[in-house]
Amino acid sequence: MRMYDLIFKKRNGGVLSKKEINYFIKGYTDGDIPDYQASALLMAIYFQKMNECETADLTEAMMNSGDIINLNAINGIKVDKHSTGGVGDKTTIALAPIVAACGVPVAKMSGRGLGHTGGTLDKLESIPGFSVDMAIDKFINNVNNFKIAVAGQTANLAPADKIIYALRDVTATVDNISLIASSIMCKKLASGADSIVLDVKTGSGAFMQNIDDAFELAQEMVKIGNNMGRDTIALVTNMDQPLGNAVGNSLEIKEAIETLKGGGPEDFKELCITLGSYMLLLARCVETVEEGRRKVENVISTGKAFDVFKTFVIEQGGDVSYVENIDLFPKAKGVYELKSEATGYINKIEADVVGLAALTLGAGRETKESVIDLTVGIVLNKKVGDYVQAGETLAYIHYNNDDKRKDATEKLKSAYLIEEASRSKSPLLFGIVTCDGIKRL
Repeated sequence: MRMYDLIFKKRNGGVLSKKEINYFIKGYTDGDIPDYQASALLMAIYFQKMNECETADLTEAMMNSGDIINLNAINGIKVDKHSTGGVGDKTTIALAPIVAACGVPVAKMSGRGLGHTGGTLDKLESIPGFSVDMAIDKFINNVNNFKIAVAGQTANLAPADKIIYALRDVTATVDNISLIASSIMCKKLASGADSIVLDVKTGSGAFMQNIDDAFELAQEMVKIGNNMGRDTIALVTNMDQPLGNAVGNSLEIKEAIETLKGGGPEDFKELCITLGSYMLLLARCVETVEEGRRKVENVISTGKAFDVFKTFVIEQGGDVSYVENIDLFPKAKGVYELKSEATGYINKIEADVVGLAALTLGAGRETKESVIDLTVGIVLNKKVGDYVQAGETLAYIHYNNDDKRKDATEKLKSAYLIEEASRSKSPLLFGIVTCDGIKRL
């Protein structure tokens, strides 16, 4: 078998066999296939696309290129949640203890962020002492005993995806539904969950900014998951403005804590309740989404979810006093109030621009070597649909560097569209994708 033949076949619109895909993945991972041939094949795939069978075979080959986490020692149905990412997306931090409080084991392998803010692991490390480095035995014991553990992904989890994504990133072949779907799902499948709920974001702050593309990606991933024997559903959700109010690591942790205590922004709370309801459904501890919703709302209102979060923090080495009193979290040097220059309705807040403003402050990573400032970020005071008077505070900018604050302020100003008349507000949830197809709401 030769790479030349695979490139020629796909360039001309042919269908790659499972054997050919396995040959490519193994050869490139082992270093036997050069970058220029791998790039040529990826570009051929980009233009000619892959069918459902090819996409599934590619996902499986990348999944099998490294470690497969075995979670069979954990009692019950393990349900994982994956978000395609966005601005202010701290969902796992609140959602995991909520679901665990309902009796469903949450064994979560997470990553670090490269972009607007840190990833879930970075945000959790805002809590002093919190550790995401866990031996597998400790990880399994924590889930069995407390229903929850969150750890960093092993370096050898789907290594083929890591090197192929790096190549896609520099060869303009990222934006292909099959390549995106296989990249996401190979890691989820290798992480050992029995069932998967996908939160596919769409809007200005999402990877898939077009809603039809988001549904297409969701359907592709749901097919992969179900074909690989995992119950998988996807929710297509709104990322046209930041999720919640806080954008920035410790600021998002504090917002997640407030949500677990029954407060928090309505959009963020509603997303956690909705995703949690579907996770309970896939775990088969409820028969309907409505029953799941009642159960989720109950563990929040009774304080059970917050208690589980405190136990989770203690068991992973975190100082729980910060959870019990969020005023203890380190604060940025200054807080600047961005005032509205107009009177009217906020009809748009460009999520990606808010994210870039937070990145300018130091809340995220521009490169893998970047050091995150856990204290900086942005807290929105007004959201889309709100009426604002000139001079009212739109947002609070938490900063440690005056020059960065000035740059971030200019970016943040441009994120707002304020008009005399109010426009219709987009829903939080656009639809649900299951093995039976797409249901738009």
